[in-house]
Amino acid sequence: MHIKIDVNTEIEIKELTDLPKLKLFMESLNMKINKSKLARDLNVDRRTIDKYLNGFQPSHTRKRKSKIDDFYDVIKLLLSDESPQKFYYKRILWQYLKDNHGLDCADSSFRAYISRKPEFQQYFDSHKGRSDNQETIRFETPPAEQAQVDWKENIKYITRDGEILYVNVCVFLLSYSRFRTYLLSISKSQSVLLSFLTESFESIGGVPKTLLVDNMKTVMDEPRTAYHPGKVNERFYQFAKDCGFEVRPCIAGRPRTKAKVEAPMKLLDEIHAYQGKFNYEELHSFVQELSNRVNSQYHQGTGKIPILHLKKERNLLNPLPHRKIRDFYKIDHIPVKVNTSNMVSFKSNLYSVPPGYVGKTVGLQVYDNKIHVYYNTDLIAEHPISNQKMNFKETHYIESLSKQLHYKDDIEELAIRNLSAISEVYKNE
Repeated sequence: MHIKIDVNTEIEIKELTDLPKLKLFMESLNMKINKSKLARDLNVDRRTIDKYLNGFQPSHTRKRKSKIDDFYDVIKLLLSDESPQKFYYKRILWQYLKDNHGLDCADSSFRAYISRKPEFQQYFDSHKGRSDNQETIRFETPPAEQAQVDWKENIKYITRDGEILYVNVCVFLLSYSRFRTYLLSISKSQSVLLSFLTESFESIGGVPKTLLVDNMKTVMDEPRTAYHPGKVNERFYQFAKDCGFEVRPCIAGRPRTKAKVEAPMKLLDEIHAYQGKFNYEELHSFVQELSNRVNSQYHQGTGKIPILHLKKERNLLNPLPHRKIRDFYKIDHIPVKVNTSNMVSFKSNLYSVPPGYVGKTVGLQVYDNKIHVYYNTDLIAEHPISNQKMNFKETHYIESLSKQLHYKDDIEELAIRNLSAISEVYKNE
């Protein structure tokens, strides 16, 4: 479209964005613009002509709806103060939405989306931990040379039944392949640690040459410092000798020494994303699924997938100790049924539990020369291992007797007499 202004001036109008130029010329000549004719010639509404003459500039970036917008309300609910679930990292929220709500996008795209939403970004800003800007020297170890082990302790977890648990997760990680195993446990005793390490050695098919540990009391009698080599306790030293590895304690107060195992601890914050969702057994299964997932994913530090990288490392590991040695350190979880006398059987001997468990299945764990009886996550009884046929806790017997008798007088005295008689009958068996 051409508009001739005078003999020597002609303006070509090809598109709407040329209209401001036309307006400038027409105003300089004190001439009126025929907006209706322009609208017909450019095949647009007259109001559009007016808008462009007044300086409207179209955006060159097209605003497209993000597919993450479909999850806006879910994200808002999960990050609200009313939600018992906690998300300390955007990656954990992304993984939760992916696993439970069908989110299909890249981790990086999701984190960028959250950053553009001030109402969501504020949540993560408020949950940031302390930043650590101290310099760290990166180092790598050869295959089969080293593994690292550490606990993430006292994680408060609320079960779906409202029960509050304080759980611990032990992490064993091969420094070269980054292959790891996890253990969820209520207890952090030395026997639990030795059993977990034995099972970890079995899962990787061998034993690394050294085990890097912090100064946990289940390993060290005296901590290693910058001025003292520390002292490994006798039982752990014997375990290391039986399995064929060297214990290497970190210097106290220097967590970067075992940074390879410290970093995966952040992954365990994913547990908080499932607050109120699982019972203890389901939480245990979730931790194992988490371990399997990270072992099968690309590792940013090495550029490898740990479970595939492990194949190169396995053939170089020290051989596993004899099965008898391994069985000696492993803790078995034995399911047994409580009989009508409120007792459980272990190696043909009977041990009492509190009343109320008749007919129920409980779990026995034997370590530290004791029998530990669990119902779900509750430790309901503990007995020293005995050669006697009948083993009663006096409190258990008194409680059971008081429930069966209608009168309450002298119940304790009667219980003590009965227990003495029972002991006399079975003492020679």
